Formats: sequence, C-alpha cells, structure tokens
Amino acid sequence: MPTVLLGGQLGRTHLWGGSMTTRGEIVEAMKDVIDPEIGMNIVDLGLVYAVDWDDEKGRVHVDLTLTSPGCPLGPQIIRDIKMELRDLDDVLGVDVDLVWSPLWHPSMMSDYAKEELGYDEELGMGLGYY
Repeated sequence: MPTVLLGGQLGRTHLWGGSMTTRGEIVEAMKDVIDPEIGMNIVDLGLVYAVDWDDEKGRVHVDLTLTSPGCPLGPQIIRDIKMELRDLDDVLGVDVDLVWSPLWHPSMMSDYAKEELGYDEELGMGLGYY
C-alpha cells in the first residue's frame, strides 16, 4: 500500500464509472476532528503527517502526532478520527499510529491556523485575539 503524503493527488474513480471515497474526502473528514485544548482541527494544526488509503480493502492508515508527547487527549483524538472516517463510504477500517518524528512545531500549521491562533514565525505563538 503506497503512502500518500498530504498535498498529493486527491481523487480516483472506479473503472466502471461509479465514484468512491477519495483521499481528499478522507482529509476533509479529518478537518472535523478538533484538538479540544486548542480548538482547531488536526489537519490545519499540522498533526496529520501521512494518510494511506487502500481503496481495494477499504482501509485507511493515518500517521498522527500531537502538539506534545504528554498530551492527555491523544486517545480522544484517535477515537474521533476513527469515528469520522468510518462514516465515509467505502471505509471499512481505520488505523492510527502516533508518531513523534519529526516533533510537532507551530510552524507546521496551515496559514489559516497560524492566523487564527496568532502565530508569528519570528515571535512564536500569540494570544490569538487582539
């Protein structure tokens, strides 16, 4: 099963013409998973490192990190990922591995998350409000 890193090709279609769950839909579904301590989705936070989608077996594998190795909400976030992805057509199973390399840093966030949370490349994290 090939690894598809975020930013790769988004979709495919069955040979017989019907649509199926795409990698893009998987990533979009994970945007509904919110890190409860920060209040931002895990995709924009940069916590999702890789997504493997085996459309023949209906299995998704996610490499996920957390904002810190001691984050007590890891199990809740993993449960939320599995719940969201199992709701997609064609997804029969979801595996999530916690990875710690590279360690997460706020610079890994999307521009949207950086703006919402008040992150500045030079100054670090702000308060998120003015």
